[in-house]
Amino acid sequence: MKVTLERAELVKALAHVHRVVERRNTIPILANVLIRATKNGLELKATDLDLEIVETIPAEVKQASATTVPAHMFYDIVRKLPEGAQVELQSGSDKSALQVRAGRSRFTLQALPETDFPDLAAGELPHKFKVVAADLKRLVDKTQFAISTEETRYYLNGIYLHAVDEKNARLRAVATDGHRLAQAELPLPKGASGMPGVIVPRKTVAEIQRLIEDAGEEVEIELSPAKIRFSLGSVVLTSKLIDGTFPDYGRVIPTGNDKTLIVDKSDFAAAVDRVSTVSSERGRAVKLSLTSGKLTLSVTNPDSGSATEELEVDYGSEALDIGFNSRYLLDITNQLEGDKARLKLADPGSPTLLEDSEKSGTLYVLMPMRV
Repeated sequence: MKVTLERAELVKALAHVHRVVERRNTIPILANVLIRATKNGLELKATDLDLEIVETIPAEVKQASATTVPAHMFYDIVRKLPEGAQVELQSGSDKSALQVRAGRSRFTLQALPETDFPDLAAGELPHKFKVVAADLKRLVDKTQFAISTEETRYYLNGIYLHAVDEKNARLRAVATDGHRLAQAELPLPKGASGMPGVIVPRKTVAEIQRLIEDAGEEVEIELSPAKIRFSLGSVVLTSKLIDGTFPDYGRVIPTGNDKTLIVDKSDFAAAVDRVSTVSSERGRAVKLSLTSGKLTLSVTNPDSGSATEELEVDYGSEALDIGFNSRYLLDITNQLEGDKARLKLADPGSPTLLEDSEKSGTLYVLMPMRV
């Protein structure tokens, strides 16, 4: 292999692919990045056997070949090279090492043969459609915070992406951890009807969030019941899906909540943040006491003290006291897009519905706490 390319191109691509590689690996080849020089440029590939990223970048290829080198070390070397440098990659006929040259710097990295590198064969991905990159980013951003981190409920460790065909067909994303639920949707893209409902794993979701900034106008999505592939500009991300059944989330979305609270979103978030300063790390409970036109936020912590704050609000129903986890409340409030937050409440023991005042295609459900 003999390849010359810009440091900036190489470091950007390695920044994308090296994140997939786990720091601790029992299988040596999984700690490596596959480097393949072809007439189309330089292809970089990394995998953890559940997720695979491939990125192709322009390069002057004098001799086509392929090898694999330690991903994190290779990234660190390229990252520390001077800006604007031309990087030359060269391997001998035995491919046991890769030489990296830039200016007066020389590095030799131990290599493993590319024939040992696993391929996350996707098989047939029959459902194919395109989504505007900004729309996909919004779907993910609005729901990812509610993904469960509890490994025993593995089927909640991702975003449930599915088509809904109610009055008008939508592509909907849902995430829940049992305490809160986030739902966002957009008009169903052409080609997505009939797609299976799939659970996209948390690690894959995090990579999409990072990669989508450089994705260009549209993202192509291909999927089967077992795998999903995202083509984001020069990057192709292929992932296994979570093999499980997402719960019937529609049953927890309240429909009869008849008490409506409308409050200035930023004032509300700031007040919740202030009073929760004295809450215990474990409980984080904040109490909302509602009377006509007034909301009192309060926190009582036997170990450190108490706090209260009053806000003028739009509320005309009967008096109500209800408690929430302050961090969960802030997570949801931060996702709302309008100036106002709308909370639809029932009673102290029932889930509360939170919505934007604007028609945003999103909704959130939050379970109350005992306070």
